[in-house]
Order: sequence, then structure tokens, then C-alpha cells
Amino acid sequence: MVDVILKKGKEKAVLQRHPWVFSGAVERVKGKPANGDVVRLVSAQGLFMAYGFYNDKSRVALRLLEWNEEVQIDQAWFRTKVADAVSARRHVLADGETNTCRLIFSEADYLPGLIVDKYADHLAVQVLTSGIDNNLPVIIDELQKLLNPKSIFDKSDASSRQHEGLATENKLLWGTQPPELVEVQENGITYGINIAEGQKSGFYCDQRDNRRILASYAKGKKVLDCFSYTGGFTLNSLKNEAASVTSVDSSALAVETLNENIRLNNFDTTKHQAIKADVNSQLRRFKDDGEKFDVIVLDPPKYAPSRSALDRASRAYKDLNRIAMLLLNDGGLLATYSCSGAMDLETFKQVLAWAALDAGKQVQFIHQFCQPEDHPVRSSFPEGEYLKGLLCRVF
Repeated sequence: MVDVILKKGKEKAVLQRHPWVFSGAVERVKGKPANGDVVRLVSAQGLFMAYGFYNDKSRVALRLLEWNEEVQIDQAWFRTKVADAVSARRHVLADGETNTCRLIFSEADYLPGLIVDKYADHLAVQVLTSGIDNNLPVIIDELQKLLNPKSIFDKSDASSRQHEGLATENKLLWGTQPPELVEVQENGITYGINIAEGQKSGFYCDQRDNRRILASYAKGKKVLDCFSYTGGFTLNSLKNEAASVTSVDSSALAVETLNENIRLNNFDTTKHQAIKADVNSQLRRFKDDGEKFDVIVLDPPKYAPSRSALDRASRAYKDLNRIAMLLLNDGGLLATYSCSGAMDLETFKQVLAWAALDAGKQVQFIHQFCQPEDHPVRSSFPEGEYLKGLLCRVF
């Protein structure tokens, strides 16, 4: 096995079991490993530190897997990690109200670059690192043995794959082609999931708990669901007897799927309006028209993919939340989220304080939202805590 030598003084993060080693921390490589190979990371003094995936095309040159030198990184190791992750999600699916969740969450489950989502009897896989790509056959075989799904579909179409020297993929890996809409249950609500053409792996199960919590405030209220995608917050609000829900998304496919989900659940279509539009533009139209709402949900895409984008993203979050605050009735509720890992909760609170000041509003933070248990945060990898949200009462 090839040795990668760490620069002197760069040992601290590795000793604390952070799974990333950046290229700038590497002194030299003894040999010529192929990208995706498992290598030994050793200190400047030659002492073993960890095993990890190597890739010279990525800023993250090593993604660490194992800190015990006696452990062999072989097929059995990967099978055990997959089985452990799947077993840990049993609680999420135990009540029969939900049959969709994230089964494997990358570094949090010690499989850096692997995402696996369960949609009823189908699985969607995202492979984001060359190391996982090299070991995909054994991972797929273990998933098949553990779960016997009808299909395993490769949704590895993220642009970040190019940083690992990988092409994008969107293809069937095992089983039969999934139907255009796979029906799943979440919180007792039925959704049609378009695995092949939907965003990410087809559905955002990271908001499962937050949708249920917010719906408890929706009864009898006029709700606006922005960046609604296929209707997670919309459907939960309708189930909990919201007076009306308006959903806004820029994707025609998302709006079409949302409307189909309304019909799947036999909700009252007269209480719902879906608008295909850019959210920021639509919010300004609502303001010009004098529209007001009791509850507004803002669940935008990632504005800050990296720390270098944080200042620009903060301005975008501030402007979005400012205009939403202006559309709320006095004492109304704003449920606002950020899925940008580069933005921590305290910074997000500060952005909302600036938005309130510009809007001439007062804000109370009454609940903090986070990602659910199938998206765990590893103590040595705080970067895995990407989703945060706040429920605000606005005066």
C-alpha cells in the first residue's frame, strides 16, 4: 500500500479524526497511487495515522476511513459499514408512517462520498468520490442482499464529481427501471417521487421532522410555501387543515408533481394554488398586490456552497427574508431555512436580524430546526451539519 506523508504540524485534525486531508497538508507521496486507491497516511516522522481514499485531482487529497492500523480495508469492511448504516435507520421506519429516508450519509457513516436514499422498495445512490466509485460493486451487492429492493438507481449527476475526475451518471444499477413516479409515505402523507428526473436523488427527506413541526402551526392559517418543490410543507399544512396554501417553485416538473401529490392524498384542491415562478420575483408581485399571509416557508437552494461565497449568500438570504417579513400579518410566522454548510446558525440569526431591521419588523426566534436522525452529524466532522432553520414570530 502506498504511503502518503503528512507535512509536519498538520497532525492535529487527523488525530481528532477529522476525515479530510487537504492537498496542501501533504508533503509527498511514496509511489503512484491511482485516484480512488486506499493509501496509508503517515506522519512526518513516519508513524501510521490513518487509511484513506487518495485523489490528486481534488482539494481534499485524502478522505480518511480508518484510524486503526490493524484493520484491513477490504470488501468485508465496506459491507460492515453499509450494514451498520442501514441498521441505524430502522427506528426512522418503525412506525409505518414513513417508508423513505436516507440510509447512508457519506462521512457521517464513514463512507465518504456515498449517499443512499430509500424510496419505498427503490434505492437512489449518489457517488461523489473516486474511492466509493471504485468500491461501488460490493456496496451495491450488499444493499441488494440487505434490502432486496426493486431497483437501485445511480443519481450521480452532481457537478462536484468533476473535482474527483468523475463523469456524471444517471442510470439503473440493479433491478428493474423504477416507474416515473414511485409512491412513498412520509408522516402518513403519500408522495410521488421521480427518481430519474427529480432534483438530487428525487426528494428532500432531510426536512421530514421540520415539515411535521411546522404543520402543527398551520391549522386555519393562510400559508405560503416558497421553493415548494414537490410539496413537502404544502402537503403537511393541508393535512393539518390550513385554510389555504399557495406554493411557489420555478420548476414546471416540481409544480406538476406537487399537484399530482395533492390528488394522491385527496386533499381539497380549492384550498391550494401552485404558481410556477421565480420566488424572489413572485414575492415582489405579492407585495405590490397587497397580499398577506399568516405563515411563510422559505426553503431556498444552497446559496453558500463555500465560505468564499458567504458574504454574497448572506445578502441574498437577507433580501429574501426581508421581503417575506413584509408579507406577513402582524404576529405571523416565518419558517426560514439554510442548507448552506458554510453558514452556521449564529450567522443565520444575524442575517435575519438585519432583514428585520431593514423591514422595520421585530422578530422572536421561537424554534430551531435541524436535520433529522437519518442525517447524523459526526462529532469529528461538524461540516456534516448543513441544515438549519428558525421559526420566527414577526411583529
